[in-house]
Amino acid sequence: MKEIKAIIEKYHSIDFTKNKAALATVVRVEGSSYRRTGARMLITDSGDWIGGISGGCLEGDALKKAKFAMAQNMPAIVTYDTTDDDPFQIGVGLGCNGIIDVLLAPLNFQDINNQVLTLQQCLESREPNVVITIIKIKGDFKNIQLGEVFIYKNGNDFPLTFISTNVISDIQICLKKEKSESKTYQCLEGEIQIFIEVIIPATHLIVYGGNYDIYPMVKLAKEVGWKVSVVCNPLKVHKSLFEIADNVVDKEKSEEIEIDPFTVALLMAHDYETDFKNMRNLLKTSIKYIGMLGPKKRTDKMFLKLLEEKNPVSEADLDRIATPVGLDIGATNPEEIAISIIAEIKTFFTKRTGQRLKYRVGAIYGD
Repeated sequence: MKEIKAIIEKYHSIDFTKNKAALATVVRVEGSSYRRTGARMLITDSGDWIGGISGGCLEGDALKKAKFAMAQNMPAIVTYDTTDDDPFQIGVGLGCNGIIDVLLAPLNFQDINNQVLTLQQCLESREPNVVITIIKIKGDFKNIQLGEVFIYKNGNDFPLTFISTNVISDIQICLKKEKSESKTYQCLEGEIQIFIEVIIPATHLIVYGGNYDIYPMVKLAKEVGWKVSVVCNPLKVHKSLFEIADNVVDKEKSEEIEIDPFTVALLMAHDYETDFKNMRNLLKTSIKYIGMLGPKKRTDKMFLKLLEEKNPVSEADLDRIATPVGLDIGATNPEEIAISIIAEIKTFFTKRTGQRLKYRVGAIYGD
């Protein structure tokens, strides 16, 4: 999501009366690659670009080919085969042993549904969006063009009516897995391949606290592209917090914050009564993850107090409370602790273990 935001910001800074631009998107990966499907870079005809489609090996060649696509005003698919041992093959330096398809799409700034502006429509949504991109056409398809994109909403406004049943079924599977895929369909008109991209909202981190250790937490969360709200006493925090965080919320109005499936909470007020109050309130919500800073015995004391109040913590609640919060990386200072916590939240959403990759069985990007 951070890359998409940067691309949109760059797009709006371009003077299209003087310059042209194209969007390069990884739409299919077979085997291994440094970046996965959905990786993007925005390229201008002046040679400026932002984002990335690889670890740096493909960008130069993509830049040249994008300029050609802009000059022709025609979208194109470029395939990079990094499985080839030929030292002169573009991308072989990646050493990833994969095949990568990249869509190079010139951008028409007058089209409100061009590739970048379509992504912008997904930016503020707090629900998963599905963006459909046409990446291959063989046959006679009327009103469908290579590189065309649109947001899928429901079957009633689905333009690919000739294959709608199969596509909608695949979209539902992708949504369930929260994973993007390229699919090929055969029909009377011929063959069409589409990129079904699932765009998940940015993680919304709610930090409860106003002490000095929240600053590296907020900064690092923003660096990875998350949305961050801080619940505190606004009069007692440094003014820089208002520039770093997306929202600074008075602790007396914390219950006004909207919680969705991509929202997580972190309790780090360093005050027992404050953290207890916040945890008790959060347990009444549907939030899926509550991180508690501090030793486990401190949280156990809170559990006991809830039991005494005849409001015991359920097994389901225990599953969503991370205490002590963070991965065991030996963190000792606020910056390291922030890394530990953000890494654990990432593993929570990706359903990973947090173990070292050298011990992982199977592909890094696999399920």
